[in-house]
Amino acid sequence: MNPAIAVFSHSEPLTLGVELELQLLSPRDFDLTRGATDLLGSMDYDGHCGAIKLEITESMIEVSTLPQRQVDGIAADLLGLRQVLVRDCARNHIVVCGGGTHPFHHWPDRRICPGERFDEMSHRYGYLAKQFTVFGQHIHVGCTSGDEAIWLTQALGPYVPIFIALSASSPYVDGVDTLFQSARLNAVSAFPLSGQCPELRDWAGFIEHFSFLQSCGIARSIKDLYWDIRPKPEFGTVEIRVCDTPLTVERAAALAALAQSLVHHLLRTRPRLDAQGHLQVARYNKFQACRYGFDAQISDPVGRRQIPLRTLARELLIRLAEDARVLGCWPWLELLDAALITGVSDADWLRGRQAMHGNLNDVVCAAAMRFSSTASEAVAGRPR
Repeated sequence: MNPAIAVFSHSEPLTLGVELELQLLSPRDFDLTRGATDLLGSMDYDGHCGAIKLEITESMIEVSTLPQRQVDGIAADLLGLRQVLVRDCARNHIVVCGGGTHPFHHWPDRRICPGERFDEMSHRYGYLAKQFTVFGQHIHVGCTSGDEAIWLTQALGPYVPIFIALSASSPYVDGVDTLFQSARLNAVSAFPLSGQCPELRDWAGFIEHFSFLQSCGIARSIKDLYWDIRPKPEFGTVEIRVCDTPLTVERAAALAALAQSLVHHLLRTRPRLDAQGHLQVARYNKFQACRYGFDAQISDPVGRRQIPLRTLARELLIRLAEDARVLGCWPWLELLDAALITGVSDADWLRGRQAMHGNLNDVVCAAAMRFSSTASEAVAGRPR
């Protein structure tokens, strides 16, 4: 086993980091374009807001914030990264956009980015590598130890459907309305080590499990674990991986605020975990959230009943109010609550634009304009 994986790096508790995978579009027809390598090579950027780097295909770019103690810092980084990208994309005749899938791109047209890791993925996973041109948000929350990261990986599991529904922005695939709110996760589920973390007692239990996967030739590095939530030992974080990339950076910041508030609450209250019970209903609940979003029915393995996801989500926000105010997150959670009240997700917004325009090219154009707007959901980076 790689000795680096066995070491859980130190990070400041509850610090935040966000990664966003973004779409690179042609301004001619708003299809995906092959511009990532040239774009990155031409950029004059000093990294003051975080990193901008390649993803697996030339039609994607990934931005990642600096570690921040408060979500306002995350929002400021995301706004700065957006400003840099919009400016440099315009110089390269490219348009940048959020959203979990591109509504009508043709996956065989994608080109794998240069790099040893991307070449290895393409060789290992075949056509899945190009089909993995989907776009997600990853949220990192700092942990005090590997044991805490493993506990949080399992404690956060029951809340996966809420993160999916609140970020859902991928209703279209191959020019077709999938009837899903988040179709992106169907592409992720094709990978052999996707899904949920198994029941593990502590960091030593994780090391034992990962060593078993390595010795069986199943996993080579922790990057092969496409779990919904996983520990990230080199960062000293727990990483939530189920969110679609939202249509706005403000929504992305609000989701980070939810993650930080929830982790704070879980560590403060230390609820008793029923990891085995939740594992038995996890795939069903994940499907419900992907398919129906706010209208999903979530199975409760403890009460042996179903509860509307919207009810669970609004009750969660109420329960997190004290923690959110301590962290300075409450205005951001109000943004999410407003979406729950109206029942309009990013996926619904995209469908509304399709009904308005009657074609997906104009839908993507509208989404790109929304992503680039300085006042899409907030004023000066703060929620209304």
